[in-house]
Amino acid sequence: MLIVYILEVIYLNTSIKNAEMKNKDRFLGFADVYDQVRPGMPEYPIEIITKYLNKKADVVVDLGCGSGLSTIAWKNHCNAVIGIEPSDDMFLAANQKADHTISFKKSFAHETGLSSDCADAVICSQSFHWMDPELTLAEVNRILKTGGVFAAVDYDWPPVCKWEAEAAHKQLFYKVSCLEEEHGDLKESFIRWDKNKHLSNIINSGYFRYQREIVFANRELCDAKRFIGMALSQSGLQSIIQHKPHLIKNALDEYTETIQCLFAGETMEADFCYRMRLGIK
Repeated sequence: MLIVYILEVIYLNTSIKNAEMKNKDRFLGFADVYDQVRPGMPEYPIEIITKYLNKKADVVVDLGCGSGLSTIAWKNHCNAVIGIEPSDDMFLAANQKADHTISFKKSFAHETGLSSDCADAVICSQSFHWMDPELTLAEVNRILKTGGVFAAVDYDWPPVCKWEAEAAHKQLFYKVSCLEEEHGDLKESFIRWDKNKHLSNIINSGYFRYQREIVFANRELCDAKRFIGMALSQSGLQSIIQHKPHLIKNALDEYTETIQCLFAGETMEADFCYRMRLGIK
């Protein structure tokens, strides 16, 4: 029985390590595009987290911070914010934004290396679905102070603007999902957890005395270049471009031409629709 247990532990640790490396490497090669077009953290979730804390946060930890867009949004809203990011390219882009209140650490979300009970708030901005929820929430519980807030903040694709552009985006990513299903090497290159289970994972962890979901929208300006860039900032499309470009070239060319025609050189308002799932420790 002991041997079986040891083998199970080894298998679990190997599976976790494989998932870590797959998802870490999935974000190589397009940090510049990501940084230029992705939305940052809106003011609203920061206001809600601050309201639930009933004070200005001392330390905020941003897990899977990417290029640091969601980290720097906390400047002047807390005394210190630490972005955690395992991907080499994203970490380098993020670290350029560091200052006396903003810092970045290259590590995984479930093993941050931070001190226990150090954070008033821990956030995952468009990143929790790339993390093992059980291991990550255990780490969140370890570093989060009693009374602290954990929040997973995600936006829906595409943003609300022109319905024809939205339809083109959905068509392109339907093609991406089909290609991932058809090609085993693409399908096996990542592990993604279901966003729709974020709240239930928070509840079932048993770490939080209060949990809820909050839905809101945030308006930003968008032109054809940004709309196309947002598609190019998604790891699924990037994986195909980097490894099997011939499979997606025609669809991507058609998408680019469609979006450029629809926007016709104009800049317009676009609404990003958000879902924030949170827990109070």
